Amino acid sequence: MQNFIMLGVVGVLWAIYGYSLAFGPDVGHFIGNLDWLGLAGVGAEPFKAYSETIPHQTFMIYQAMFAIITPALITGAWAERMKFSTFLVFMVLWSTIVYCPVAHWVWGDGGWLKSLGALDFAGGTVVHINAGIAALAAALVMGPRKGYAGYGNGTEAFIPHNLPMTVLGAGLLWFGWFGFNAGSALAAGALASSAFTATHLATCAAVLSWVGAEWIHRGKPTTLGAASGAVAGLVAVTPAAGYVGPMSAIIIGLVAGVVCYLAVLAKPKLGYDDSLDVVGVHCVGGVVGALLTGLFATKLVNAAGGDGLFFGNPGQLGIQALAVGVTLVYSFIVSFILFKVLDVTMGLRVTPEEEVVGLDISEHQETGYSM
Repeated sequence: MQNFIMLGVVGVLWAIYGYSLAFGPDVGHFIGNLDWLGLAGVGAEPFKAYSETIPHQTFMIYQAMFAIITPALITGAWAERMKFSTFLVFMVLWSTIVYCPVAHWVWGDGGWLKSLGALDFAGGTVVHINAGIAALAAALVMGPRKGYAGYGNGTEAFIPHNLPMTVLGAGLLWFGWFGFNAGSALAAGALASSAFTATHLATCAAVLSWVGAEWIHRGKPTTLGAASGAVAGLVAVTPAAGYVGPMSAIIIGLVAGVVCYLAVLAKPKLGYDDSLDVVGVHCVGGVVGALLTGLFATKLVNAAGGDGLFFGNPGQLGIQALAVGVTLVYSFIVSFILFKVLDVTMGLRVTPEEEVVGLDISEHQETGYSM
């Protein structure tokens, strides 16, 4: 429900003012103005700053899905804990004052990080780091699930209830990600082909490295690990997909699988309960991908991109690190403040009794599975 309702909430906000804030005419290199309020002027003709070929409205609605999925990612951190009413208010505020500015910085015409040359082909910084660090703020403010093992007096182990559904979901993500990454070329040509190939190879490599790491560490390879490795690879290659070659993509996937696995292992020791490992996979994977883009990017793949350190331009790594650092700090601070304010004014969590009953029943008066 929380993810599905984002299609409605952010979809409408995007059309009314979100697209104009994120991609509209620049104001101080920080945000777009409201010239495109209500999609005024966003029509059939291409807007040359974003695409020479596709209609401006097509670009707008394509970008709408990035705007929708980014706040939806954060929901994984608070599964089974957050009040639906507070969730809706948070998402409207977060999309407006976090997502739109960050999207403008990195992708908007005149955005300051874009002007510096920061590379983010399909959302490693704008989507995954942005949402992942907000998820950390959520987990810290909200606290762990009731009874969760490893936190305070918690003794209950929470495990995936349906691994076939998990694998189906991962498969749908793997396939759908080609639309995000290859589609970000905004044309069915050589760059889309390169991004498609890089996306697939990095994901393949990350599956192998995550499963290999857990096999060594735990003694057994798991289905959940394979699915998690796939998502880690998809996340990490997202900023790099249109800038790196096939072998570089494999290296990115191999690194991401191991690093994200270690990040997930560290969660209990760091003392936060992120239900679906948004921090360990999306935030950490996004950071890995953004930084490795600074190593492996090459204009041989995308002349409109840049060369990374391994292709003669060490400065690109510094620009990538700046984009990562600024996004981490801005998103975390603003998200943390939003959670604190909403906790005081509306309350973030359902009651312990409602949490035990389950949010399907307590928040929506329905059951997820009818026996």
